[in-house]
Order: sequence, then C-alpha cells, then structure tokens
Amino acid sequence: MRKKIIAGNWKMNMTPSQAVELVNTLKPLVANEEADVVFCVPAIDIVPVTEACKGTNIQVGAENMYFEESGAYTGEVSPDMLTDAGVKYVVLGHSERREYFYETNADVNKKVLKALEHGITPIMCCGETLEQREQGVTMDFIRQQVKVGFQNVTADQAKTTVIAYEPIWAIGTGKTATTEQAEEVCRGIRACIAEIYDDATAAEIRIQYGGSVNAGNAAELFAQPDIDGGLVGGASLKADFGKIVNYK
Repeated sequence: MRKKIIAGNWKMNMTPSQAVELVNTLKPLVANEEADVVFCVPAIDIVPVTEACKGTNIQVGAENMYFEESGAYTGEVSPDMLTDAGVKYVVLGHSERREYFYETNADVNKKVLKALEHGITPIMCCGETLEQREQGVTMDFIRQQVKVGFQNVTADQAKTTVIAYEPIWAIGTGKTATTEQAEEVCRGIRACIAEIYDDATAAEIRIQYGGSVNAGNAAELFAQPDIDGGLVGGASLKADFGKIVNYK
C-alpha cells in the first residue's frame, strides 16, 4: 500500500519571518500519520522552516536544485547545500521552470540523477498544455517527459521518487482536471513506468496530482487508485491546507 504524499509548493511567496509564522499556524493542522507531509519552500526560507518544523511530522523540500556540485553558477543552489540544510525533497521540472527558465527534459533528468545521488527525493513534474490536451497528444507529451526524466535512473531509485502530474492549464487558474481525467493520466504514467522498468516498480512509485487542488476536491482525487496525494500550490499557503492533508 503506497503511503500518500501531500506537498505544498509555496512558489515565490513568504519571507523568512512570514514562513515561520505560517509553519506555526499549520503545524497542528497538518498532523496526519497516514500521509507524508512536505513543505517545498523558497531557498531563503529553507533554514528557518526546517528549524520551525523540528519535532513535527513535516518534512522540508526545495523548489529547485542545480545539477552541479559547486562552481561558478551564480544564483544556483547545490544538492550539498540542500542536504546540509535538512532538505529531504526537491521539486524538479515544474512547468513554470520549464516555461519561464527554459528547462528541458534533459535538464530535468540531470537534476533527478543528482538529487538521487545525494539522497534527496525528487518530485518530478510533468503535464500538458490546454492546446496539447485539445489536440489529443496529452499522453504522448507526458510519456516523453517521463521517459527522458528517468533516463539512467535505476529501478530501485525510481521506486523512491515521486512524480507529480500537473496539467498546465489547471495550475493557478481555478480549473481542475476532472477526477476521471486526473486518474486517467496518472494511470498512464504508471503504465509508462512499467514499460521502462517493470510492474513491481510501477506499483511502488508514488504519483501526485497537482493543479488547483483544494479542500473541496482533495478527498475525491486522492481516493483514486493511481493518485497518491497532491502537489498543492496556492492552497498550501492557507489554513485550509490542513483540510487537504486530512482529506478523509
């Protein structure tokens, strides 16, 4: 039985002092032994949030990471920096990174490999645009993202990773894929993993849904056989995140 994983992606929100205040508000609301709870926060918030989360069920994730150990890469954050600060997860290949910062599938693959090398669990994002969905190429596009993203990743490593399916047209728009649409794609992603590796690996990997997840739709989405939790954007910055974590 796969354990649910519900992660908040704060994006470019929350100063360090605001972040600690939010954590202190959310701590009693997100207690749930049946799910892994992760706060993926801006780099400048990682240290204070990690301190504020000590002694709780909350694990801390980063929103991005570079694929080199160190060097002349101004503005980037290395895996060693993240692990030393207590980071356990990292969001990689988010559609906003792909669109605004021109990250390619190959870039995401390098980051996935480096994260795994350092014991950080990648939350690898994939998802289609509205145009791609209307053209009927959703799974073709997502399969390519997954296959390239997992290139040279071993089966044992793949079992520890998380995939987040986020239809780009549903991120921050208030639109949500229907439960049937979300489950269909997550099931297709699991089938793709089975093709790359085997059924056992596909059965272990956790696949999240993201895209305007809220307290009203979380229970129905997370009840689907191939949806193992959510990557939550705006709603993770509010007390309602507690209702999403405790979705039953």
